[in-house]
Amino acid sequence: MTELRVPALVLAAGGGSRLGGRPKALLPYRGRPLLEHALAVARDGGCDGVVAVLGAAAAEVRERADTGDCLLVDNPDWRTGLSSSLRAGLAALPAGASAVLVLLVDTPGVTAEAVRRLLAAHAGRTDLAACAYAGRRAHPVLIGAAHFPELLATSTGDAGARALLARHPVTLVDCTHVAVPDDLDTPADLARWGID
Repeated sequence: MTELRVPALVLAAGGGSRLGGRPKALLPYRGRPLLEHALAVARDGGCDGVVAVLGAAAAEVRERADTGDCLLVDNPDWRTGLSSSLRAGLAALPAGASAVLVLLVDTPGVTAEAVRRLLAAHAGRTDLAACAYAGRRAHPVLIGAAHFPELLATSTGDAGARALLARHPVTLVDCTHVAVPDDLDTPADLARWGID
């Protein structure tokens, strides 16, 4: 049987326009930049390496965040939306990946346990799976390599994998009691997560 290898793809290019232009990757969370937290979640969850896509303040992120052996990819088109970061990240995945686990940098409540559960649902290159919270699909998501061409063809703007996931059955992996999928979009969100 072919070995299943699932790297994480951390989308971290956002400029935080609704947060006063503070790049999300550099928001301070538990004493370190939010990007470092997301990378640790991916690694601790068991992903086979991590690719992170940077955009807003990419040079500053590279300088201030300890990214270890993570492969950093710059997306010069980050202002056009999440889909451009998804494309840049997919192009940088290591050869032989059987799937990718897509993780958003601005979801600090996603845990390594949620990542582990999602990886455990991976059985082959045609898989589509997502964490679910009280029955509602949310992040992170796992996309089998057989779907990469369709993902590239259908992701536009900020929609990302939405069209792909709407067209195919998606295995929902319950993470209700081990993670929180909320993202950081407003000053109220920052206050809720204790981010200055």
